[in-house]
Amino acid sequence: MTEKDSISAVKGIGPKKQALFYKLGIHTLRDAQEYYPRDYEDRTRIVPIAQLTEGQRAAICVVIGTEPVTRRVRKGLEITRLKVFDASGALWLTYYNNRYGTAVLHVGSTYVFYGKAQGSGAQRTMMNPASEFVPKGAQPPRRMYPVYALTAGLTQKDFGRVMAEALKVPHGEEWLPEAIAARYQLVSHAQAVHLIHQPPDARAVIQARRRLIFEELFLLCCGLARLKDRRTAVEGLYFPKGAPEDFWKLLPFQPTGAQARAAREIWHDVQTGRPMNRLVQGDVGSGKTVLAAVLCYLAAQNGCQSAIMAPTEILAVQHMKSLEGVFASVGIPCALLLGSMTAKQKAACKAKIAAGEVQVVIGTHALIQKDVVFQNLGAVVVDEQHRFGVAQRAMLHEKGLTPHVLVMSATPIPRTLALILYGDLDVSVVDELPPGRTPVETFAVGEHMRRRIEAFIEKQLAAGGQVYVVCPLVEEGELALKSAEEHGATLQKCLPHRKIGILHGKMKAADKDEVMRRFAQGEIDVLVATTVIEVGVNVPNACLMVIEDADRFGLSQLHQLRGRVGRGTRQSYCICFGADKGAQTKERLKVLCGTNDGFEIARADLAQRGPGDFFGKRQHGLPVLRVADLAADLSLMQQAKDEAAQLLAQDPVLAGYPALRERVQQMFSDHAQEIFN
Repeated sequence: MTEKDSISAVKGIGPKKQALFYKLGIHTLRDAQEYYPRDYEDRTRIVPIAQLTEGQRAAICVVIGTEPVTRRVRKGLEITRLKVFDASGALWLTYYNNRYGTAVLHVGSTYVFYGKAQGSGAQRTMMNPASEFVPKGAQPPRRMYPVYALTAGLTQKDFGRVMAEALKVPHGEEWLPEAIAARYQLVSHAQAVHLIHQPPDARAVIQARRRLIFEELFLLCCGLARLKDRRTAVEGLYFPKGAPEDFWKLLPFQPTGAQARAAREIWHDVQTGRPMNRLVQGDVGSGKTVLAAVLCYLAAQNGCQSAIMAPTEILAVQHMKSLEGVFASVGIPCALLLGSMTAKQKAACKAKIAAGEVQVVIGTHALIQKDVVFQNLGAVVVDEQHRFGVAQRAMLHEKGLTPHVLVMSATPIPRTLALILYGDLDVSVVDELPPGRTPVETFAVGEHMRRRIEAFIEKQLAAGGQVYVVCPLVEEGELALKSAEEHGATLQKCLPHRKIGILHGKMKAADKDEVMRRFAQGEIDVLVATTVIEVGVNVPNACLMVIEDADRFGLSQLHQLRGRVGRGTRQSYCICFGADKGAQTKERLKVLCGTNDGFEIARADLAQRGPGDFFGKRQHGLPVLRVADLAADLSLMQQAKDEAAQLLAQDPVLAGYPALRERVQQMFSDHAQEIFN
């Protein structure tokens, strides 16, 4: 990096500001080019004051009518107000702690202000609007203003300075094949970068985003396709013995069509002589654990050990209970390895694993400890894929010699999206619930229903059912949010004759297990918990789920929680508090109340929240995407995937496209050495 390329060369960006830009990953002017706006303020249309509506964000061109007046409300809070006019009416401007900023606004001068209109009539106001001076006789500026994600200490003006210089830097050669760009009528990369930062209108933003999204997804698809090709070239274990039909005979029930289909896909994979790398995704309660058992059974029939890694001890114990009885009938020994076990218990278990005395090992993160050694690990199952990073999955994988890998997720997502998100995995979809599962009736309510819901809880308990109450926090800490401990105490007062249990992530594993055991055995009537119960708890007698502050959860998470009830013969219910927390929350909860289809809910969740919130921070192991939204851009993603496949079929290592090849290697820096070797 030369002095000229550094953002330190930008006038007005001193050492302190530089440090803040570095915090955002911006060291050079080229970095700045790739730091795209998170939003835009559309100031292309000037709105008369009289036409402003409540909550509207708009640009107004007005004359300052009164001098700014500042009053101190309390320590640390000053409010400055002034009145502005146009030909249609008047409006107040209100600023908080901005006495010096408003001092430059002069009576009689014309400005364009941009902000949100609030109130009506004589009290109509705009809070903390951005301003731009309009010289006498000049036309008001009509522009799209980029809005960048900031860190404390940086302003949009700082970004404006840096971007003005960054856009003078050459963008390098065009790397997207010309024929592909022409086929989709995409602007050049250089044009897209200029338009994304300095768009003249909304159409320019759409053009720029379309090019940048397509190229990002195209690079992603090229890299993932290469990783998948490399995997198919690796030799894996061959499992010729056993078949799913042999395993089904061990069960007291018939598999669903979806389970049978997924089992055949697994069976086919383990007979190819290549390492299986398959994702099984299905809705809550669709019976994915049975498919893990199929793989473990096939491994055992072929003289190999298998390992199942679950995200919580509760879920690991449940898997053990489910599988131990099935496998005992055919002499396949199972073992459980948990972090909460005593040193003596762990040592004994590890010795049996190393000696090959157990064929199926079920556990948590304890399985990936260095001193856990398998004699012949041939199959690995990772439950709740999105809760484990790629590195953790790899650590378990490395304990065997190219073992077959099955990852399971109860976060249903559209198949096309799954193929991208999980990269080099094949995908099986379990989209059928076992017979007998009745849909859970779901209601979104406001605080005014509190007493009626408490009475409904008592009604379900009196009929012999059990109840979950889920809270977003563990302890009292944020205003107006129910914590598990606080709410548990409140419920105990409302229901003094009932046994209330509390469960949260900060409790010791042994204490959590004890609470869950008591709830499962009916010793606890109401379990007040955090999302620690989201996965793994199977209590058929639980028939009511009450979720406090439901606006704090994503739709898919709410659906996961709802899946904890409706597992027995009783009609079950889910009640979400939060319907009185704004129109947006009400609309979101309406989706949940309208369907029990996890795939439909996931689509809505992705559309509303974006994949960053949906999947957690990079836990799915993908390269960081700067502009593409994996939910909103599904059609572009499919096009990019098709084009990448076509190009790689002609030129597998992109020898004829060196600039494109370099870009793919940059995006997949973690795999740069292996991706084209």
